[in-house]
Amino acid sequence: MIIPGFRFAAAMAGIKKPGVWDLALMAAEEPVAAAGVYTRNRVKAAPVLICRQRLRSGQAQAILVNAGNANACAGDQGLAAARETTGLAADLLGIPGGLVLPASTGVIGQPLPAAKIKAALPDLVANLQPEGLPGVARAIMTTDTRPKTASFQGKSGGKKFTLTGIAKGSGMIHPDMATLLVFIFTDAAATPAMMKTLLHRSLPVSFNRITVDGDTSTNDTVLWLASGKAGNHVIAEEGLESAALGEALNQVMGDLARQVVADGEGARHFFRVDVKGAATAAAARKAAMTVALSPLVKTAMAGEDVNWGRIMAALGRSGARFDPERVDIAYGEAQVVKNGLGLGTAAEARAQQVLQAGPFTLAIDLHQGDFADYYETCDYTEEYIHINADYRS
Repeated sequence: MIIPGFRFAAAMAGIKKPGVWDLALMAAEEPVAAAGVYTRNRVKAAPVLICRQRLRSGQAQAILVNAGNANACAGDQGLAAARETTGLAADLLGIPGGLVLPASTGVIGQPLPAAKIKAALPDLVANLQPEGLPGVARAIMTTDTRPKTASFQGKSGGKKFTLTGIAKGSGMIHPDMATLLVFIFTDAAATPAMMKTLLHRSLPVSFNRITVDGDTSTNDTVLWLASGKAGNHVIAEEGLESAALGEALNQVMGDLARQVVADGEGARHFFRVDVKGAATAAAARKAAMTVALSPLVKTAMAGEDVNWGRIMAALGRSGARFDPERVDIAYGEAQVVKNGLGLGTAAEARAQQVLQAGPFTLAIDLHQGDFADYYETCDYTEEYIHINADYRS
């Protein structure tokens, strides 16, 4: 997993607990084009505020990220800690401090242990290597059960390029970003403005179409860096080249988004809520999101109970206009409701087999119009409660 122009390293800094990977550095050989998007939560962590300010230049050269501490709701002390740690990283790399972007994830409201990060930084810089990205994917995890990586190869101007991303996210996942840290790297060449445009286009079909529990975080950050080492002409305008780069981005971000939902805290069932036949685009989105987010629907999925009445109830409170007597519902190909009425126990038994077999699509047809939308989500299990009840223990 090598992306020309970048090096990576991870360390055990003792931010979480001894012997756990919790600090990482990603560095380019030189200043590169960069773009980012962040949480829409009104409460924003110190690294988010600093990232937004520093990325106004459209350039970056390194990302310093820690797990175990969100550096959020820490006031001026949190801002100072982020500047202090990224400043030391910049000194060790021999680059301007404004080119180092901070990111954090973990417990909110606790001071960032800057001394531990500073102590680990010399070895972190010394250990930077092109093959180090898998270690970084592991170091940014919190309640994740596995690292999340995705890669795609494309072609621009006759030159092959690679686009690779890593992500962390398992709980506090909902549209308008989520508890996400996502770092994307490519050796293609593009302007920061084009990268930002493509990033905003990709969000609605990736990280803004997933939900685990309806919560969003103070720290959500997606950063994309482009080294230009592939040798293609710099992509600055709309056309075939930008489309190719956008498709690569959609593939990687979509893949990472699905991995996040599939690794939802305590999740055992991953499913997609597909709504069609809505009267408006807004109605399709509301219906899909409400069903995907419903605790009653999600707990029924955990129990492998084809309780389609909960789906109807969620649709009814979604705000979408529809006639309940025209609704169809199916688990994959196994239809359980037609024209608002159940098709019986045999149909539900077939649907339960679909539910038990693995990832599936919950297909809903409102028969009101031509609009469709979807959300990807997972079930609620007892383990979700245990993880979050004991999060700080």
